Amino acid sequence: KMATTTATLTIASTDLLSDELALTTSASLNIAGAATGISQAIGLSRLKISDTSETTLFDASAYTDDKAHKVYIKNTSTTAAEYFLVKIAGSEIGRLYAGDFMIAPWSADTTSTDCDITVTPSDAGMTVEYMAFIDQ
Repeated sequence: KMATTTATLTIASTDLLSDELALTTSASLNIAGAATGISQAIGLSRLKISDTSETTLFDASAYTDDKAHKVYIKNTSTTAAEYFLVKIAGSEIGRLYAGDFMIAPWSADTTSTDCDITVTPSDAGMTVEYMAFIDQ
């Protein structure tokens, strides 16, 4: 039996807009170009980074190019000002502040640029949580 993995996002607010905001959407995590579920994952992990140096979470060369991989990254900090700078292929995509998370598609492309995913903590001793859903 093939794995079935579903990601669900809910965004709710009573005071952001003039009306209440209630958005929920879901997607099945499937392999590239098919309705078959992704059947592999690199386990949920936490990494405490002792300094403020850039750290590679996902090395593109360890994965198959141009597939439908998905990555999850979370800043576990509870200190509002602490963030992780997230880069893909050396380009900044944003900052994850305390409690923020992301789930994003990732091609793991290595043909024209190294699409490693790295994080750089704003403060020493921060912990990042991460996981990859792998399309092999």
